[in-house]
Amino acid sequence: MKKKVLVILADGFEEIEAVAPIDILRRAELDVVVAGLNGKIVTGSHGLRVEADTTLAAYLDSPDAVVLPGGLPGAKNLDESESVKSLLTKMNQEKKLVGAICASPAFALTHSGILNGRKATCYPGFERQFSNTTTFLENRVVVDGNITTSRGPGSAIEFALSLVEQLAGKDKARLLKQALLAQ
Repeated sequence: MKKKVLVILADGFEEIEAVAPIDILRRAELDVVVAGLNGKIVTGSHGLRVEADTTLAAYLDSPDAVVLPGGLPGAKNLDESESVKSLLTKMNQEKKLVGAICASPAFALTHSGILNGRKATCYPGFERQFSNTTTFLENRVVVDGNITTSRGPGSAIEFALSLVEQLAGKDKARLLKQALLAQ
């Protein structure tokens, strides 16, 4: 059975950090559903309008992983959503994969308490949002248990390939990396 991945888009999301992981996770033949936080049409931080598969409110499934793109004000919009906080808490309690990139680790994951006692990364400068119990690393991708974080648009492919490795295995990730000509 295909693993289910929920990617949540909020207005102001960083386009590369959303589209690259969605594409790569789908190439890995995972069941990827894109949910708009406040509607099916979501506008990125650089004006790209995307039609989500559904809305977060209408998504009733139980995913194996949730992915949060960054960007501003997208990451802040995710952080301010009680539905997102509730889902993140549930996913973390169930030790299911939570992936966040750019500003989303600093906002949505930090304020949900998910990064307490963890190692994580984020877009440079946003680490000031981390609690004093979170260990900030400058690595492009950081995996700490069920939490995967990444730096920003330039690391979006590495981030996605890390998620593929965790959800579909090393062989699938290696083959995709080769096919994408990724470094």
